[in-house]
Amino acid sequence: MNLPDSFKERMKGVLGDEYDAFIASFDEPPVKGIRLNTAKTDPSCRSSIVSGLTGEVRPVPWTSCGYYSSSENSGRDPYYHAGVYYPQDPSAMLPAEIIGAKPGEIILDLCAAPGGKACRIGEDLKGVGLLVANEINSERSKALNRNIERTGITNCVILNESPQSIAMRLPGFFDKILIDAPCSGEGMFRRDRRAVKSWSDYGPEQVSHLQYEIITEAAKALRPGGEIVYSTCTFAQIEDELLINRFLEDHPGFVIVPHKDIEGVTHSPEGFMRIWPHKAEGDGHFCVHLRDTAPAAEFGYDLAVRPDKGSITTKIVNKVREYMSDILTPDSLGTFMETLEGKLMIQGSGVYVTPVAMSLFDRMKIVKSGFFVGEIKTTKTERFFCPSNSFPLTLNKDMIREDSSLDLSHSDPDLIRYLKGETITIDNANYPMLKRSGVIVIMVDGFPLGLGKNNNGTVKNLYPKAWRLL
Repeated sequence: MNLPDSFKERMKGVLGDEYDAFIASFDEPPVKGIRLNTAKTDPSCRSSIVSGLTGEVRPVPWTSCGYYSSSENSGRDPYYHAGVYYPQDPSAMLPAEIIGAKPGEIILDLCAAPGGKACRIGEDLKGVGLLVANEINSERSKALNRNIERTGITNCVILNESPQSIAMRLPGFFDKILIDAPCSGEGMFRRDRRAVKSWSDYGPEQVSHLQYEIITEAAKALRPGGEIVYSTCTFAQIEDELLINRFLEDHPGFVIVPHKDIEGVTHSPEGFMRIWPHKAEGDGHFCVHLRDTAPAAEFGYDLAVRPDKGSITTKIVNKVREYMSDILTPDSLGTFMETLEGKLMIQGSGVYVTPVAMSLFDRMKIVKSGFFVGEIKTTKTERFFCPSNSFPLTLNKDMIREDSSLDLSHSDPDLIRYLKGETITIDNANYPMLKRSGVIVIMVDGFPLGLGKNNNGTVKNLYPKAWRLL
C-alpha cells in the first residue's frame, strides 16, 4: 500500500523493530465484525445467530457482544433490518465497552454518527436513564437516527449541535461522555484508501486543535465525579497521548482510570489503550478512560416530564390504546400504556414518549425526541392513530399477540420481498392462528421487523419506502 512518507518516518521512530510488521499489516484485508444487539438477543442464543450469519463463532476479545465476520452482508440481511446486529469494525467496539453504561445514567455520545457506539450505550441502559446522541453534521444525523430506531432504543434524544452549544446549555449535566473524536484517520488507511488522501489534506496537526476544543467543551458538560471516554482511530500521539496529557495538565481534577489487561489491547503504564493492526485483529484505535475526581454535587436539573395537558386528551390516549390492543398481548398493553402515562407528548400530529423534560433542550436542534410512537391522523370522517415505522422494532415477540404475528424464517424469500416493499401472499393453512384481517407484525425468527396488513392471505406491505431494498 502506498503510504505517505512522513507517516512512515514517524511510525518507524515510534515502533522501531515492530515497524516492518506494522507496515505489512496495511496490505492485509481489513477485518470485519458484527456486534449483536444485547437488548434483542439472549446470551444463550448468540453463538447460533453468529454461526448462521458468518459460518463461524470467533468473539472479539475486547467486547462482550462482538464477533469477527468474513461474510457479513448487512444491506440485504433481514436480521440487520430487524436490529439484531450492527456491522462494525472490531476495534471500534472498544470505547462503548470501556464506558460501561448502566441503567439510570445520563450519557452523551458527543460525535455519534453513524451510531455504532451510541446503539451499544442505549442497549446497556435498558430503557432506563437517558442517552443523548449528538452529531454536528445534519446529513450524518439521519443515519444516526435510523440506526437508533433500528436498534429499538426508546430513551434517546438526538441532537444536531456543536459541543460548545451543549456545554453552554447543559453544564454539569452528564454522568458519562463518550468522545469518538474526528481524527486524521490513520487507523482507517487499509479499510478506506480515501483516508490517505484525506490525511494529506487534514493531518494530525490540523485536527488536534479541534479535538482539544471538543474534549474541553465536553468537560464543561460533565457532572462532578463523572467520566469521559476519549477515542480516535489514529496512531498520532499529538491526537492521542500528548493531547490527553495536555488536557490533564489544564484540568488537574481529572485522572486516567486504569483497566485490567484485555487480550489484543496494548496498555501503557499511564493507562492509555491501543489496538495495533500488526498485533491484533482490528484496525488502529486509541482509547483512554478519564474520571473527574471532584466530589459529586447536587444535580441541578429537573428531569420530570410535564406534558401539555391541553393536547394530551383522553380521546388521543384511547386511540392509541385501541390500536395497540389489536397487536399487543393484554399484559404488554397494560405495561405499554403505563409507559405512556405522564410522558406522552404531542408535537404537531406526532405522539412521543419523552425520557426527560424536553424543555431542557430548548433552542437546540432536535432530530429525535425520545420514542416516536406514531401519529394522529384526521380525515373528513374520522380521527385515527397510525403507528410509527420504528414502533415494531421496539417490541419483542412475547409482547405480540399470536394472531398478530407472522413469523418467517431467516431464509424465507418472502422476507426479501417484504423488505423491497412488495405484497406477499401466504397460505392460511400454514398460519392457522393468524387473523385473516387487520394489521400484523412481520418477524424474522421471532425478531419484529415491520408491519403489514393481512387480507385473507394477501399481506399489504407497510414497510416504509425510505427503508426498502432497491
